Amino acid sequence: MTIFSLQHRVAVHASIDVVAAVSPDDLGLATPCAGWTLADLLTHMTAQHHGFAAAARGHGADPAVWRTERFSAAIVADPGGTYAAAAHDVLAAFAADGIDDAPFALPEFGADVTVPGEMAMGFHFVDYVVHAWDVAATLETPFTLPDDVVTAVLPLAMAVPDGEFRAAADSPFAPALDAAEGRDFADILRHLGRRPDWARASA
Repeated sequence: MTIFSLQHRVAVHASIDVVAAVSPDDLGLATPCAGWTLADLLTHMTAQHHGFAAAARGHGADPAVWRTERFSAAIVADPGGTYAAAAHDVLAAFAADGIDDAPFALPEFGADVTVPGEMAMGFHFVDYVVHAWDVAATLETPFTLPDDVVTAVLPLAMAVPDGEFRAAADSPFAPALDAAEGRDFADILRHLGRRPDWARASA
């Protein structure tokens, strides 16, 4: 297993706990992800869990496994339960023997893109540390992670390249806000295009 496997699991479980607090009435709220409601964000997060799980099992090249629309109705009906099931699915897939070296097809990164499992799981780790914060910020609830989780994800997050491509509509992260030094969780957020003090606009 990867050197950050335990910390990755802690981060995903933290995201489950945060999403468990979401009610159907919250789904229309704005999020730190520009243009996305909480429903959009949770549908994306759920689909990505299932997509990465499929990739771990050798089926990631199929575009259907990454589609968000198949989870939209389930998120509306049961946000916490639908999300938790997806999160447990990907954790189970990532626990397979030999997963670090297994080829993961990730078509969202480009046609025929395949990366080693350890790299793919690093991508996933970064995503769910940040997305868990996105949900917590949307709900206006505190969000913290253990120091060892932040220490493990920090170099992975800071290695995400910045550039003009981040301004594209399909970019996973907005442009970095400033020259974050890579010291703490707030630097991760800034490097990935989020303001640590983000708050929803008043109605």
